[in-house]
Amino acid sequence: MSADPRTSGAAPRPGAPGRSAAEIRRDIDLQQAELAGSVVALREKVSELTDWRAQIDAHREQLVKGAAVAGFVVGAVIAFRAFRRRGG
Repeated sequence: MSADPRTSGAAPRPGAPGRSAAEIRRDIDLQQAELAGSVVALREKVSELTDWRAQIDAHREQLVKGAAVAGFVVGAVIAFRAFRRRGG
């Protein structure tokens, strides 16, 4: 048998009947504060991830390697096409 929170002295769980208007307001204020904090954190994360200059600084080595590989591939494709045109 479970104890009734209204008679056991324990605070009722959120959404439970028997909560006062002040308790509901307090819970709403707490939820709004948590949501505001989450929105601020999300904005900071989005700003961080969309800052392309910072991303370039953070991943410069990978970008240089990728550019080198891309240049090699483009050069090889151009050389292969020129070789085929000459009848090779």
